Amino acid sequence: MVYQERNAWAGLVVAVIAITVYVVLVVQRAGDGPLTDVDWLPLMLWTIGLGIVVSIVVSIVWGMVAGARDPDGVGRSDIRDRDISRMGARVEQGFVVIAGLGVIALCAVGADVFWIANTMYAGFAVSAIVGSIARVIAYRRGLV
Repeated sequence: MVYQERNAWAGLVVAVIAITVYVVLVVQRAGDGPLTDVDWLPLMLWTIGLGIVVSIVVSIVWGMVAGARDPDGVGRSDIRDRDISRMGARVEQGFVVIAGLGVIALCAVGADVFWIANTMYAGFAVSAIVGSIARVIAYRRGLV
């Protein structure tokens, strides 16, 4: 497994866990009250920050393990890796645009800041998850 594929897997797993943790924490803190009353900003910032840190740590540790097994192939990449990376970025960009349009629509109707921020957060999360899935599938099945 090449470096970029390991990073795609690490990003996918961490993104799924981070968004799940965030949603569970927000729902727990809301209890029986409205979601808009939850102090969501610290939760969002912590899950984003920890998600980034955990993703980096997982990538480093996985890279060290892979390097111990195959020292010659650990950092290799070729044109296929670049093409897969570009394809994954295009997929991600589409979902960020969709989230941005949702945010604009929510702003237009005067939605609560909670919904606006969480729509963008969800867009980033879905973007990361779908982009990583696209990359992993491309590594496993190839680009068509």
